[in-house]
Amino acid sequence: MVRIEDLTFGYKKKRLLFNNLNIELYPGKVYGLFGRNGAGKTTLLKHIAGLLFPHKGSCMVFEYSSKSRKPEVLSNIFLIPEEFELPSISIKKFLSINSPFYPNFDSLQMERYLEEFEINNDNKLTTMSYGQKKKFLIAFGLSTNSRLLLMDEPTNGLDIPSKSQFRKIIASSSNEERCIIVSTHQVRDLGTIIDQITILDEGRIIFDHNLEAISNAFIFKKVKDDKEHEIVYSEDILGGKAAICRNKGESSEIDMELLFNGIINDTEKINIELKKS
Repeated sequence: MVRIEDLTFGYKKKRLLFNNLNIELYPGKVYGLFGRNGAGKTTLLKHIAGLLFPHKGSCMVFEYSSKSRKPEVLSNIFLIPEEFELPSISIKKFLSINSPFYPNFDSLQMERYLEEFEINNDNKLTTMSYGQKKKFLIAFGLSTNSRLLLMDEPTNGLDIPSKSQFRKIIASSSNEERCIIVSTHQVRDLGTIIDQITILDEGRIIFDHNLEAISNAFIFKKVKDDKEHEIVYSEDILGGKAAICRNKGESSEIDMELLFNGIINDTEKINIELKKS
């Protein structure tokens, strides 16, 4: 669905953000795109959406170059940006203006999402809070039924109940035809909905594995002594250590934050252990 080859890009000529970046993204998956602030997550989404163009290399979406901005491609991509402004019109007016650009838009689906998010269909967009506006955009993006949905920090501005609603809606809307990419630094918010963890750091993809492979390779638990377990990575916590250990047939929930820290701090070791499993 998305194929990026040798992508080179920088906002300043003397400093490249990406230098020969390569990645492929497939339908039927929800990707968690993680990385430190400034790693280039938003920039990567904008390249996929055709809003930025590579200096060198290529970004192909549905077998077309994203920079060509073909209508048949754009009608199947929806980007929910972290920062946005909405017009001073009602929700109904917004839908009547914008939904025709998306041939698979489902108005009944939109109504269900607005009800789930507790947003009144008669609201004027500019009178809503930031969190309500974000939920409205999420609802609209999902209702377009675009094959490629890009979300940049979608849980920013959402309270705890709204984050739970978000996870529920994403889980129910994913299918084999759709690719969803969720870019965030709030890794704990996505633990139950993503299929694949992709981590961007210093202009390159340093980690790209599905959750099943991670669960088969590692177990996440609290330990008191490093010597008692085959520890791959650990951090000090109250009463012991939070640890990523080699899996010897056990099972546990994946600690997304601990895994992210482990990958950032010891990328090679984590990747080597995954190859062994």
